[in-house]
Amino acid sequence: MTLNVAGIAVPDSQLAREITELVRDTASPLLFHHSSRVYYFAALAGLRRGLRFDPELLYCGCMFHDMGLTHRHSSACERFEVDGANAARDFLQRHRIHQQDIDTVWTAIALHTTPGIPQHMHPVVALVTAGVEMDVLGLAYQEYSDAEREAVVRAHPRPPHFKEDIIQAFYDGIKHKPETTFGNVKADVLADKDPHFHAGNFCSVIRSSAWSA
Repeated sequence: MTLNVAGIAVPDSQLAREITELVRDTASPLLFHHSSRVYYFAALAGLRRGLRFDPELLYCGCMFHDMGLTHRHSSACERFEVDGANAARDFLQRHRIHQQDIDTVWTAIALHTTPGIPQHMHPVVALVTAGVEMDVLGLAYQEYSDAEREAVVRAHPRPPHFKEDIIQAFYDGIKHKPETTFGNVKADVLADKDPHFHAGNFCSVIRSSAWSA
């Protein structure tokens, strides 16, 4: 039976079923359950914020967001976010989805590790990032009820060492192309000019998140 949390469920459509099957068969259980939780947290955030969004597009963006970390979809030189976005694009094109919708999903996946921008964009773009930030970093943790969090985790469990496991999954997916990690140039400029500047650390935020595991 499909999990239903506050009226949020995986879309009951052929497209969504094929997305589920493809991601389950391609990604590790760690990434499959993580991506599934991301969808529920993203959709719940959209409900709470009163945003209008297409559940199928949101589901696709959430489920494909880490496909670039898988061996099948990892390229030699693109950012893993772009690899995942391209995998979603190719899937949606095969299903003759409107190009504007494909572009929205592509952008949502490509920007999901770029904080400060997605929340100003299309609801699907904003919510994919919101779901990722909740599940990985625990951002807005208190905005979800205990019942909501527990229901999602019951259906899609977080392993006992999820924080370290997801860091390892990131490392394994990008270690062969370190040049793709070049990104926020502002931090580099501040570090160069301000001896007191200390950049935030993604892994430290994961480890200190409100999640217990």
